[in-house]
Amino acid sequence: MTQPPGFGAMLAWLLDHRGLDAEALADRAGSTADEIRGVVAGEPPGEGLLRRLAPALGLRALDLFILAGPDVPEDLAPVDATAARGVRDAVLDALRLPAAGRQELLRFIRSLPQQERSSAFAPKRLTDPAGGPGARLVRMLQYRNLDWSGMAYILAFVTPTYLSTVTYGSIGAGHVELTPRLVTDFAALLGMDARDLAGLTGVELPEVPPAPAPEAVDAAALLWEARRLSAAQARQVSELARSMRGDSRDGHRSDPSGR
Repeated sequence: MTQPPGFGAMLAWLLDHRGLDAEALADRAGSTADEIRGVVAGEPPGEGLLRRLAPALGLRALDLFILAGPDVPEDLAPVDATAARGVRDAVLDALRLPAAGRQELLRFIRSLPQQERSSAFAPKRLTDPAGGPGARLVRMLQYRNLDWSGMAYILAFVTPTYLSTVTYGSIGAGHVELTPRLVTDFAALLGMDARDLAGLTGVELPEVPPAPAPEAVDAAALLWEARRLSAAQARQVSELARSMRGDSRDGHRSDPSGR
Protein backbone atom coordinates (compact mmCIF):
# COMPACT_ATOMS: atom_id res chain seq x y z
CA MET A 1 0.00 0.00 0.00
CA THR A 2 1.07 3.60 -0.60
CA GLN A 3 2.66 4.94 2.56
CA PRO A 4 1.37 8.33 3.65
CA PRO A 5 3.95 11.11 3.67
CA GLY A 6 4.14 13.05 6.90
CA PHE A 7 2.99 16.65 6.90
CA GLY A 8 6.58 17.90 6.97
CA ALA A 9 7.28 15.99 3.76
CA MET A 10 4.06 17.33 2.26
CA LEU A 11 5.04 20.90 3.10
CA ALA A 12 8.51 20.35 1.66
CA TRP A 13 6.93 19.03 -1.54
CA LEU A 14 4.58 22.01 -1.73
CA LEU A 15 7.44 24.44 -1.25
CA ASP A 16 9.31 22.84 -4.13
CA HIS A 17 6.19 22.55 -6.29
CA ARG A 18 5.27 26.20 -5.70
CA GLY A 19 8.84 27.38 -6.25
CA LEU A 20 9.05 28.81 -2.73
CA ASP A 21 11.61 28.69 0.05
CA ALA A 22 10.93 28.93 3.77
CA GLU A 23 11.49 32.68 3.81
CA ALA A 24 9.06 33.36 0.96
CA LEU A 25 6.34 31.17 2.48
CA ALA A 26 6.87 32.72 5.91
CA ASP A 27 6.44 36.17 4.40
CA ARG A 28 3.18 35.14 2.72
CA ALA A 29 1.84 33.40 5.83
CA GLY A 30 2.86 35.97 8.44
CA SER A 31 5.21 33.46 10.04
CA THR A 32 8.96 33.01 10.41
CA ALA A 33 11.32 30.99 8.30
CA ASP A 34 12.40 29.05 11.39
CA GLU A 35 8.78 28.10 12.09
CA ILE A 36 8.35 26.86 8.52
CA ARG A 37 11.60 24.90 8.68
CA GLY A 38 10.49 23.38 11.96
CA VAL A 39 7.29 22.05 10.40
CA VAL A 40 9.25 20.66 7.44
CA ALA A 41 11.50 18.93 9.95
CA GLY A 42 8.51 17.29 11.63
CA GLU A 43 7.20 19.71 14.26
CA PRO A 44 3.38 19.68 14.39
CA PRO A 45 1.88 22.94 13.11
CA GLY A 46 -0.53 24.85 15.31
CA GLU A 47 -4.06 25.82 14.30
CA GLY A 48 -3.15 29.44 13.65
CA LEU A 49 -0.25 28.52 11.40
CA LEU A 50 -2.35 26.07 9.39
CA ARG A 51 -4.99 28.73 8.83
CA ARG A 52 -2.35 31.15 7.57
CA LEU A 53 -0.50 28.58 5.48
CA ALA A 54 -3.59 27.51 3.52
CA PRO A 55 -4.11 30.70 1.45
CA ALA A 56 -0.36 31.18 1.15
CA LEU A 57 -0.14 27.74 -0.49
CA GLY A 58 -3.32 28.11 -2.56
CA LEU A 59 -5.19 25.47 -0.55
CA ARG A 60 -8.30 25.47 1.61
CA ALA A 61 -7.76 25.53 5.36
CA LEU A 62 -10.14 22.59 5.79
CA ASP A 63 -8.07 20.37 3.50
CA LEU A 64 -4.80 21.47 5.07
CA PHE A 65 -6.07 20.51 8.54
CA ILE A 66 -7.02 17.06 7.24
CA LEU A 67 -3.63 16.63 5.58
CA ALA A 68 -1.81 17.76 8.72
CA GLY A 69 -3.78 15.49 11.05
CA PRO A 70 -5.20 17.62 13.89
CA ASP A 71 -8.91 17.85 14.55
CA VAL A 72 -10.77 20.08 12.13
CA PRO A 73 -12.02 23.23 13.90
CA GLU A 74 -15.80 23.44 14.21
CA ASP A 75 -16.08 26.57 12.08
CA LEU A 76 -14.63 24.68 9.10
CA ALA A 77 -17.08 21.76 9.39
CA PRO A 78 -20.51 21.43 7.74
CA VAL A 79 -23.27 23.15 9.68
CA ASP A 80 -25.73 20.24 9.68
CA ALA A 81 -24.58 16.61 9.67
CA THR A 82 -28.15 15.49 8.94
CA ALA A 83 -27.97 17.30 5.58
CA ALA A 84 -25.67 14.72 3.93
CA ARG A 85 -28.38 13.02 1.91
CA GLY A 86 -30.00 16.34 1.05
CA VAL A 87 -26.67 17.74 -0.12
CA ARG A 88 -26.10 14.68 -2.29
CA ASP A 89 -29.54 15.02 -3.86
CA ALA A 90 -29.25 18.78 -4.30
CA VAL A 91 -25.95 18.42 -6.17
CA LEU A 92 -27.29 15.59 -8.35
CA ASP A 93 -30.39 17.62 -9.17
CA ALA A 94 -28.21 20.62 -10.04
CA LEU A 95 -26.00 18.48 -12.28
CA ARG A 96 -29.00 17.54 -14.39
CA LEU A 97 -29.32 21.20 -15.38
CA PRO A 98 -27.39 22.93 -18.16
CA ALA A 99 -24.35 24.97 -17.17
CA ALA A 100 -26.32 28.21 -16.78
CA GLY A 101 -28.79 26.47 -14.49
CA ARG A 102 -26.00 25.06 -12.35
CA GLN A 103 -24.57 28.53 -11.91
CA GLU A 104 -28.00 29.86 -10.95
CA LEU A 105 -28.28 27.13 -8.29
CA LEU A 106 -24.81 28.01 -7.01
CA ARG A 107 -25.83 31.64 -6.63
CA PHE A 108 -29.00 30.57 -4.85
CA ILE A 109 -27.04 28.42 -2.37
CA ARG A 110 -24.74 31.34 -1.63
CA SER A 111 -27.73 33.62 -1.03
CA LEU A 112 -29.25 31.39 1.65
CA PRO A 113 -28.68 32.55 5.24
CA GLN A 114 -26.44 30.33 7.33
CA GLN A 115 -28.35 28.82 10.21
CA GLU A 116 -27.03 28.16 13.69
CA ARG A 117 -25.15 24.92 14.25
CA SER A 118 -27.34 22.57 16.28
CA SER A 119 -24.67 19.96 17.11
CA ALA A 120 -21.03 19.14 16.55
CA PHE A 121 -20.17 17.62 13.19
CA ALA A 122 -18.93 14.05 13.67
CA PRO A 123 -18.22 12.23 10.38
CA LYS A 124 -18.21 8.46 10.28
CA ARG A 125 -15.06 7.16 11.91
CA LEU A 126 -12.42 5.82 9.53
CA THR A 127 -10.56 2.67 10.49
CA ASP A 128 -7.14 3.43 9.02
CA PRO A 129 -5.03 4.02 12.17
CA ALA A 130 -2.15 5.44 10.11
CA GLY A 131 -4.34 8.12 8.53
CA GLY A 132 -3.18 7.02 5.09
CA PRO A 133 -3.76 8.88 1.83
CA GLY A 134 -7.08 7.15 1.12
CA ALA A 135 -8.38 8.08 4.56
CA ARG A 136 -7.38 11.69 3.98
CA LEU A 137 -9.21 11.94 0.67
CA VAL A 138 -12.36 10.30 2.03
CA ARG A 139 -12.20 12.60 5.06
CA MET A 140 -12.03 15.66 2.78
CA LEU A 141 -15.26 14.58 1.10
CA GLN A 142 -16.87 13.75 4.44
CA TYR A 143 -16.18 17.34 5.48
CA ARG A 144 -18.03 18.43 2.35
CA ASN A 145 -21.00 16.62 3.89
CA LEU A 146 -20.82 13.57 1.62
CA ASP A 147 -21.25 10.11 3.07
CA TRP A 148 -20.05 7.02 1.19
CA SER A 149 -23.30 6.88 -0.76
CA GLY A 150 -22.90 10.51 -1.81
CA MET A 151 -19.34 9.85 -2.94
CA ALA A 152 -20.48 6.88 -5.04
CA TYR A 153 -23.35 8.75 -6.70
CA ILE A 154 -21.60 12.01 -7.49
CA LEU A 155 -18.21 10.64 -8.56
CA ALA A 156 -20.02 8.18 -10.85
CA PHE A 157 -21.97 11.10 -12.32
CA VAL A 158 -19.10 13.49 -13.09
CA THR A 159 -15.99 11.29 -13.47
CA PRO A 160 -15.04 7.87 -14.89
CA THR A 161 -14.75 6.48 -11.33
CA TYR A 162 -17.66 4.08 -10.83
CA LEU A 163 -17.45 2.29 -7.51
CA SER A 164 -19.84 0.80 -4.98
CA THR A 165 -20.70 2.60 -1.77
CA VAL A 166 -18.76 0.12 0.37
CA THR A 167 -15.63 0.62 -1.72
CA TYR A 168 -15.36 4.17 -0.44
CA GLY A 169 -15.38 2.80 3.08
CA SER A 170 -12.55 0.47 2.05
CA ILE A 171 -10.59 3.37 0.58
CA GLY A 172 -11.02 5.26 3.85
CA ALA A 173 -9.93 2.19 5.80
CA GLY A 174 -6.76 1.86 3.75
CA HIS A 175 -7.81 -1.47 2.20
CA VAL A 176 -7.97 -0.14 -1.37
CA GLU A 177 -4.85 1.28 -3.00
CA LEU A 178 -5.14 4.76 -4.44
CA THR A 179 -4.58 4.76 -8.19
CA PRO A 180 -3.75 7.70 -10.46
CA ARG A 181 -7.33 7.51 -11.77
CA LEU A 182 -8.80 7.71 -8.27
CA VAL A 183 -6.56 10.61 -7.27
CA THR A 184 -7.42 12.52 -10.46
CA ASP A 185 -11.16 12.04 -9.97
CA PHE A 186 -11.12 12.79 -6.23
CA ALA A 187 -9.21 15.98 -7.07
CA ALA A 188 -11.90 17.02 -9.54
CA LEU A 189 -14.65 16.69 -6.93
CA LEU A 190 -12.53 18.38 -4.27
CA GLY A 191 -11.80 21.32 -6.55
CA MET A 192 -8.06 20.67 -6.30
CA ASP A 193 -5.31 20.39 -8.89
CA ALA A 194 -4.74 16.68 -9.53
CA ARG A 195 -0.97 17.16 -9.55
CA ASP A 196 -1.15 18.78 -6.12
CA LEU A 197 -3.25 15.97 -4.73
CA ALA A 198 -0.98 13.33 -6.25
CA GLY A 199 2.08 14.90 -4.69
CA LEU A 200 0.38 15.25 -1.31
CA THR A 201 -0.73 11.60 -1.28
CA GLY A 202 2.48 10.11 -2.68
CA VAL A 203 0.78 8.78 -5.82
CA GLU A 204 2.70 9.23 -9.06
CA LEU A 205 0.70 10.34 -12.08
CA PRO A 206 2.05 8.76 -15.28
CA GLU A 207 1.02 11.81 -17.33
CA VAL A 208 -0.48 15.25 -16.90
CA PRO A 209 -4.21 14.65 -16.40
CA PRO A 210 -6.75 16.43 -18.59
CA ALA A 211 -8.83 19.23 -17.16
CA PRO A 212 -11.90 17.98 -15.26
CA ALA A 213 -15.26 18.05 -16.99
CA PRO A 214 -17.34 21.22 -16.51
CA GLU A 215 -19.88 19.16 -14.55
CA ALA A 216 -17.15 18.06 -12.13
CA VAL A 217 -15.96 21.65 -11.68
CA ASP A 218 -19.50 22.75 -10.90
CA ALA A 219 -20.09 19.79 -8.58
CA ALA A 220 -16.98 20.75 -6.59
CA ALA A 221 -18.19 24.34 -6.25
CA LEU A 222 -21.71 23.26 -5.30
CA LEU A 223 -20.40 20.84 -2.67
CA TRP A 224 -18.12 23.44 -1.14
CA GLU A 225 -20.89 26.01 -0.81
CA ALA A 226 -23.44 23.42 0.36
CA ARG A 227 -21.41 22.71 3.52
CA ARG A 228 -23.22 25.64 5.10
CA LEU A 229 -26.73 24.35 4.32
CA SER A 230 -29.15 22.82 6.75
CA ALA A 231 -31.08 19.72 5.72
CA ALA A 232 -34.17 21.85 5.05
CA GLN A 233 -32.18 24.27 2.89
CA ALA A 234 -30.67 21.38 0.90
CA ARG A 235 -34.18 20.11 0.16
CA GLN A 236 -35.11 23.62 -0.93
CA VAL A 237 -32.20 23.61 -3.41
CA SER A 238 -33.32 20.24 -4.80
CA GLU A 239 -36.87 21.45 -5.24
CA LEU A 240 -35.69 24.54 -7.09
CA ALA A 241 -33.43 22.49 -9.37
CA ARG A 242 -36.25 20.09 -10.23
CA SER A 243 -38.65 22.95 -10.90
CA MET A 244 -36.07 24.56 -13.19
CA ARG A 245 -36.01 21.47 -15.35
CA GLY A 246 -39.74 20.86 -15.06
CA ASP A 247 -39.36 17.56 -13.24
CA SER A 248 -40.81 16.85 -9.82
CA ARG A 249 -39.76 13.19 -9.80
CA ASP A 250 -37.15 11.84 -7.41
CA GLY A 251 -34.79 10.39 -9.98
CA HIS A 252 -31.71 9.42 -7.97
CA ARG A 253 -32.78 7.12 -5.19
CA SER A 254 -31.59 3.80 -6.68
CA ASP A 255 -28.14 2.33 -6.25
CA PRO A 256 -25.50 3.87 -8.57
CA SER A 257 -24.86 0.47 -10.14
CA GLY A 258 -28.35 0.64 -11.58
CA ARG A 259 -27.85 4.03 -13.18
